[in-house]
Amino acid sequence: MESNDVRREWAERSGEYSPAYYAHLGSNEASELLVSTLAERVARDASVLELGCSSGRHLAALREAGFSDLTGVDVNADAIDVLVESFTELAADGAFHVAAIEEFLPDLPNDAFDVVFTVETLQHIHPDEAWVFDEIARITGEELVVVENEDREPGTTVEVRGGIPLYFRDWRREFTSRGLEEVDSATTKRDTVHVFEPEA
Repeated sequence: MESNDVRREWAERSGEYSPAYYAHLGSNEASELLVSTLAERVARDASVLELGCSSGRHLAALREAGFSDLTGVDVNADAIDVLVESFTELAADGAFHVAAIEEFLPDLPNDAFDVVFTVETLQHIHPDEAWVFDEIARITGEELVVVENEDREPGTTVEVRGGIPLYFRDWRREFTSRGLEEVDSATTKRDTVHVFEPEA
């Protein structure tokens, strides 16, 4: 599948893995871990960006915990509509954008957000678009939290339901090679969580 096809698949996604699907599931173990991680490391008024926010369930958990400067971006336009319906207060207080992250990130200044995080989103970035990891490192001011699947060898590609490719990578190596330092890691039932900070 070409990179444009991957983006189109997510932009048009309905049913399983759609924004409505994730809104129905609500917060999960990853949400709880994000809240506890950020609560230990940054102030509640830190600017926070979620890449691939879908219907906003992780940002909603952060808002519930007192974080106030929340931004999300997702390629699926339905995601924002579902967010408005499912998390009304978050929709009113946050800033949300419909765009592919490959289009959204290059226009941002260096250190644009104190915190950048992503949950099972970067694993769908096509190898041709790996430059986006440079952009993520560039816009991260204080903390980058990456929650992704690492249960296969880096370089492996598998297709999940509907033929969507999932690209396995060594996330520690991806971001330490881009000037970030890993300061913490953990595992959930599904994923590995990496916490990075810009090198001093």
